[in-house]
Amino acid sequence: MSGWSTHTGTAVVLPLENVDTDQIIPARFMSTPRSEGYGRFLLHDLAHDAEGAKLPGFALNRHPDASVLVTRRNFGGGSSREAAVYALVDSGIRAVIAPSFGDIFAANAVNNGLLPARVSAEAAEEMITSLGDATAPVRISLTELTITLGDRTLAFDLADTWREKLINGWDDIDLTLQERDANAAFRDAYRAATPWAWPAT
Repeated sequence: MSGWSTHTGTAVVLPLENVDTDQIIPARFMSTPRSEGYGRFLLHDLAHDAEGAKLPGFALNRHPDASVLVTRRNFGGGSSREAAVYALVDSGIRAVIAPSFGDIFAANAVNNGLLPARVSAEAAEEMITSLGDATAPVRISLTELTITLGDRTLAFDLADTWREKLINGWDDIDLTLQERDANAAFRDAYRAATPWAWPAT
């Protein structure tokens, strides 16, 4: 996974709250191999009619090149399926801006290079109102923790560890491997202190 510190793209609005992971990617699509891409399943039941045709009024159907999603509270609540993040990433979404996120969704997002940018409810509503049905250029800086949309720049919240992971393209395994020497030293010391607990070699 490649890291990033600045993203310049296009923002679009999803003016809904409590968009859970089953809405982000319905469970019936999750048997598809990831290698085939999950992007076409993103928000499927919101973006399509009962016959499977794309709804022309849905924002991401009208603006398929959007890379930043502005939405309302509790985005990504519900089940812990990482496939919800895959659907966003495979669709080209690099950041979701919202007042709050499902905890597991947010952690999965960071591990896959997707920014869960938390802003106040008031700031989210201002962006939603400003954008309306249109799009706008947006610039996100991880080093400054800022979002610039039009002529306004605002701050967002992100844990320092998550910012480091996104900038460097690290996931939890990468962080664990950085402690390889310390883990090996602990193992060797513990083995020396408790030889009876280890099989003979």
